[in-house]
Amino acid sequence: MANLTRYDPFNLARTDPFGDIDDLFKGFFVRPALFEGQPQMQIKMDVKEDDNAYTVHADIPGVKKEDIHVSIEGNQVSISAETKTEKEEKKGEKVLRSERYYGKVARSFTLAHDVDEAKSQAKYSDGVLELTLPKKAVSSAKKLAIQ
Repeated sequence: MANLTRYDPFNLARTDPFGDIDDLFKGFFVRPALFEGQPQMQIKMDVKEDDNAYTVHADIPGVKKEDIHVSIEGNQVSISAETKTEKEEKKGEKVLRSERYYGKVARSFTLAHDVDEAKSQAKYSDGVLELTLPKKAVSSAKKLAIQ
């Protein structure tokens, strides 16, 4: 019986007489490069649930509360934050070092139940955003009388 091989249209190694061309592109287009000294911003979260509500603790250090945005649509919650950091070191009249960092980070997640947007609350202190997201009351089925 003949050996069967799976055809891969993106495998360029078969047509490259000089070796494996995949090694040339390895590492490109994976993620943006980080520069030395640039802070990497992430939103790390804890989500807890009880019978009536969800509680979310999101770590967003170094951001002003005016630059944090939370949106709720049904059971979809989105958190985004923008940071602007400028640091300049001077000695006399010459600028020896100037660093600027502007960045935006966002995170979305889906909950099992719809959230009551009107009763939701958000607090931000010491770099931690605390969201209290009450669950919407489940409407019970109404039985109609037939006349």
